[in-house]
Amino acid sequence: MSEQETKNKPDFIVYQVLDRDGKKDDIWNDIGAAWQHKDGNGFNIILNSLPLDGRLTMRKPKSKEL
Repeated sequence: MSEQETKNKPDFIVYQVLDRDGKKDDIWNDIGAAWQHKDGNGFNIILNSLPLDGRLTMRKPKSKEL
């Protein structure tokens, strides 16, 4: 893990989102975090697990998630 990732709060939380086949809510699993590069042209992404299905979504963290 880089020094940036251990000292700074992440810019985004990474979720695995599973579709519940027409049911009301999808399932959102928090699986990692992302930090934007200083030049704004990319991200460092750390995943705690590697999903085999669903989709990945990055969202700005809410204050309670940090």
